[in-house]
Amino acid sequence: MASPYTDLDRPPLSQRGLDRALVSAGGFWNRVDLRAETGSTNADAAAAALRGEPEGLVVVAERQTAGRGRRDRQWTSPARAGLTLSVLLRPGVADEERGWPAVPVGAYGWIPLLTGVALVEAVRRVAEVEAALKWPNDLLAGPADRPGKAAGILAEVAGDAVVVGIGLNVTTRADELPATTGLPATSLRLAGATATDREPLLRALLRGIAGWYAGWREAAGDAEMSGLLGAYRRDCATIGRPVRALLPGGGEVTGEATSVDVDGQLVIRTADGSDLRVSAGDVLHVR
Repeated sequence: MASPYTDLDRPPLSQRGLDRALVSAGGFWNRVDLRAETGSTNADAAAAALRGEPEGLVVVAERQTAGRGRRDRQWTSPARAGLTLSVLLRPGVADEERGWPAVPVGAYGWIPLLTGVALVEAVRRVAEVEAALKWPNDLLAGPADRPGKAAGILAEVAGDAVVVGIGLNVTTRADELPATTGLPATSLRLAGATATDREPLLRALLRGIAGWYAGWREAAGDAEMSGLLGAYRRDCATIGRPVRALLPGGGEVTGEATSVDVDGQLVIRTADGSDLRVSAGDVLHVR
């Protein structure tokens, strides 16, 4: 078996370091399952959810062989070149100890957006790189006039739980990036990050998700009351841009993205001046 230190630029994560991340995240996360390789961290976390695992599980893989993005697109990354993880949440279960009421299912669409806010804050703080969010599930990194996609987020329902997967390119080199149909792929290093140590990035991300999730839960899933709506609008590069939205049913709509509403939907002003709300689909930034 090859040594995990073959590529000194990509040291492995340590279980001890990840266990320390549980403490730094304020006690919300209860277990980190670190795997050298797995098919899909989302599939692993979903299986754990169906077995009755409580919320607060984090599954991290150094290499993922069958990762998926939205619309079953493949997400690939060389071993230890990025962060590949999934978290298990149960927002529909009231938590009396924390004073959290159950969140209505209609508010679950905010979970990937919440994760995006935590991710962009962690990347800016730790990697010190220019970053923003592309609605609904991408992290953009690099100069605002020519950003690339550095991360994707995928939320899936597993029974009464929600599993959120995050794939972030950290030290991926240009010749290792996958082909994309929209914005070109990039990594934090290629975007000019000053720091690419994955452990501090992961700790900051877990702290951020835990903090935003706690506020959202306390507000019973009200994104405006918890401050999440304002934070997402602040960090979203899609707002104010001409866009083309490819809808799940096969249609499309073009116009200017003017806002994200209280339900997490993208508001697009079409050529005739009407506002269309999009809750799902692929959105392309039109230059």
